[in-house]
This record gives sequence, C-alpha cells and structure tokens, in this order.
Amino acid sequence: MPNLRRAAYVLTCSAILLSTDLPRAQDHQHAAGERLGTVHFETSCAAPAREPFDRAMALLHSFEFGTAIDGFTSVLAADPSCAMAYWGIAMARWTNPTTATPRPPAQIQQGLDAVAHARAANPKTARERGYIDAVAVLFTDAGTVSQPARIAAYERAMGAVAAAYPDDREASIFWALALTSAAPPTDKTYANQLKAGAILERLLPEEPDHPGIMHYLIHTYDVPALAGRALDAARRYAAIAPSAPHALHMPSHIFTRVGAWQDSIDTNIASADAARRGSMTNEELHALDYMVYAYLQTGQDDAVRALLPRLDALAAQVDPTKITGAASGPAGAFALAAIPARWALERRDWPAAARLEPQPSQFAYTEAMTYFARALGASHTGALDDARRASAALDDIQKKLAGSGDLYWAEQVAIERDGAKAYLALAEGHTDEALATMRATALREDATEKNAVTPGPLAPARELLGDMLLETKQPSTALVEYEATLKKEPNRFRAVHGAARAAAESGDQEMARRYYAQLLQIAAKADSPGRPEFAEAKRVTER
Repeated sequence: MPNLRRAAYVLTCSAILLSTDLPRAQDHQHAAGERLGTVHFETSCAAPAREPFDRAMALLHSFEFGTAIDGFTSVLAADPSCAMAYWGIAMARWTNPTTATPRPPAQIQQGLDAVAHARAANPKTARERGYIDAVAVLFTDAGTVSQPARIAAYERAMGAVAAAYPDDREASIFWALALTSAAPPTDKTYANQLKAGAILERLLPEEPDHPGIMHYLIHTYDVPALAGRALDAARRYAAIAPSAPHALHMPSHIFTRVGAWQDSIDTNIASADAARRGSMTNEELHALDYMVYAYLQTGQDDAVRALLPRLDALAAQVDPTKITGAASGPAGAFALAAIPARWALERRDWPAAARLEPQPSQFAYTEAMTYFARALGASHTGALDDARRASAALDDIQKKLAGSGDLYWAEQVAIERDGAKAYLALAEGHTDEALATMRATALREDATEKNAVTPGPLAPARELLGDMLLETKQPSTALVEYEATLKKEPNRFRAVHGAARAAAESGDQEMARRYYAQLLQIAAKADSPGRPEFAEAKRVTER
C-alpha cells in the first residue's frame, strides 16, 4: 500500500505540473529532470553566474541548505566577485529561520565568515549591500545580543530593504519570512503572521511557481487559527518543487493542523524516501516524526511498529553539526526522542512509557520528552519514585535551558514538568492539587505555540486534563476539555475518543455516538482488529 500511495502522489504532482499553463521564467531543470520551482533573483553578478544563482536561490527557498551552499559555491566558480553568493551562503548557514534553537558558536562563526567575504567582494549596488547588512545582523554580537533580539533586528532590516526596493519581489518574500520567524509564540493576535501572509498572497499571482512563496505561506499559517488559509499552498508546494525533500514534507504541517492524516502520511512517505536517497538523515527523521504522528491518529499502529527498528540505524547516522536541509541541527535528535514517546503515549501503553530511556543529546529539550513520557508512565503504573525522579529531571532541564537563554524551549519543558507533577499528585491521592496544577498547565500551553520541529505536543495539556477529569468521575467537565483540545488539534484520536467516553458517561448517548462515529471515520484505515477503542466505538454506533 505505501508504494501505491507514493506512486499516486507522484502522478498527482506530475499532473498538476503538466496542466499548469503559467509562464516559467526560470524553471530550474537539472540532472534527472530536477524540479525546484521558479525563481529569478536580480544580481550584479556576471552573466555565467546568473542561472546557477537562481538555482541556488530555489534550493534556499525550500530550505535545502546544504545543496544551496554547494550551489552558491558554484556561482563563485563562475564569478569570484559575486558578493551575493556569499550572502546566500550566510543565509544558508543560519539554517531554518523558523526554529527557536540557539545557534552554536561554530555556526555563528561560519555565518560571520560568509558576511565578511561578501563585504570584501565589494557589493556593486546599494540594494545588494542592504541584503548583506541585513543578514549580518543575525550573526553579529551573538555573545551579547540574544537570538530573539537579533531575529527581530533582522526582520526590521529586511523590512527596510523591501521598503527601499518595492519592485524587488525577493526582498518582500524574505521580509515576510522574517516577520513569521520573529513572531512571538505568545502573540495570539498573530499580527506578524497576518502581515506576512498578506505580503505573500499579494505576490502569489505574479509568482505562481515560486517555491518560497508557497513554503512561507505554510510556515506563516502553521497555527490552528490560521491553518485553513494555507491549504491551497499545502496542496501545491510539493508539485512545484518535488526535487526538494523538504517541499515534499512541508504540506504535512498544514495537513496536521487540519487533521488530514492520510494526506500527511502520503506526503511524508515521499519526503522520507527522497531524504533517504539523498543521505539526509535529519530530514528523513523529521518526516518520520510527522508520519508516525499521523499513523497513530488513524490507528495504523502496525505501520509504526514496522518503522521503529529503523531508528537505531538512523540514530547512528545523525550529525547535528552537518548542514543539509531544513531539519539540520536538532530535528534528528528531536524525532529520535519523540517517536518512541509518541508510540507509548498515543496508545496509552503506560508500562512502555515508564521504561523509556533518555538518550543524551546536546539539545536538552529532546531528552525532556523522554522524561515526560516516563513520568506519566510511572505515575499511571504506581512507580511513584520513578515518577518523582523523572519530574526532578524535567525541573533540572528547564532550569538549564532558562539559564542558557533558550527561553522558548525552557517554557515548553516547564509545561511538560508541570503536567508530570500534576499526574504524580493524582497518583499520590492529592486530587484537588492535581486538577489545579493540570488546569494551570493547560492555560500555560494555551499561551504559546508549538515549534515547527514538531507536529504537536506528545500529549496536549487539555487532553491530559480531560483524562484526569474522567478518572476523577467528572465527565461533563472532561467533555469541555476534550472539545477545547479538538478546536486546536482537530481529528486527534485521543481527544475524539475521550470526548466520546465523556459524552457517554455524562448520559448524552447521541453525542457519544457522533464522536464514536467520528473516531471510526478517522481510523478508516486502522489495523484490524486494532485497538480496543475500535470495538468500543462499533458497539456504541451499531446499537
């Protein structure tokens, strides 16, 4: 079946491409019919460098950073004085601008070196100097200026370039990306995202095959309240740039937000296969994390079970210092920790969760996911000393992250820590304390947004609150929490099942039937006989 789905997906992409009558200024075709989309970036570089520059730009816009650096290096072979090629290398060295992880000193130095080379090449126009000065802000004074402050300064600098050159579409596109990257995760008005989206949507009719516009629309609207706005981009991006593994993956960000699980599975199968062929281990793992999440929402557990043995081999290949694609850096370590934790928690296999072993990582928040799963598993199985140790480890990681200035991930780990403590309190018999802590944790999670590295939290806090309320015989209140979860995480298996149970225990059998029917619809391709929840759903819906 995966092969058939993959073939159908490729044929669909091909059909879209063949049926498009839109002009292609520079549709980048290279070895084996390479398709990266259409980009033209005006530079003062010599004529022989212009086509390879546009190809490198197309790669950059799809966050294929390693091959983009190779492309800009080939530009320099054609024109050693092309300052903008060094600008492109600096942009690629920054890697994925939508991730909050602080860049390590070695990476900062690589970016500074590229900026220095760009300036030494004596950029020939004020516009080019504007681009170079803007990217320099990301790397300059990293030891004294926080990364969020530098990202905000970069957004302002790109805004100034876009204002100075209103006919330069690339400046506006990069400004839109900068607005999204600088958006505070606590801003629920989504002011930056809406501004960025308006810029990109205005440019889309003029650049219908531009990979960056499609890509950045997806990132811009990758929040529950806005995700529906990016459905068209999600459906088109992979067809525009199918030679980029990340372009094959990105639609799943929106498919995840709207609960289109099979679409997410199919596009990540294609992405993981492409990444594996290109020896891009981090990209493969990132696609697998999203794929596993979607499989688990649909009850296709056998598919996940078949993937799990691959993780050890992939772990041996992960190099967080190597720049490849969008998943360069922490994404591989994140997936390696997240997938086993999801496998246990989504199936409510508490003994398996309690047995998970944290793997040392330079990204401490990835280890925190394992401790969070262990804490929940231990609390549910009565191993309370283990639960206390796991909660203490989460507290230590949170303090370490906060002390290092990694405030985004410190907050995410704090949410995990507090959820773990709530369930420990429940296991200790302190029900009121447990519920109060879990409610506060849910509010804390509501106040932030997920990072692009993950399809979603291991267990949403409001869903866990609903579980706790069900366990303490408060089904009507639990139903409210499950329905709140589903507004943010539509078609999520555990929340739909929880809502069905809560409705049934509240005495609303008609609502219970509706939720059980929804569960069976979501799990139309589930294993047979599969999870016990399916038998439960069939009993209720067939009455």
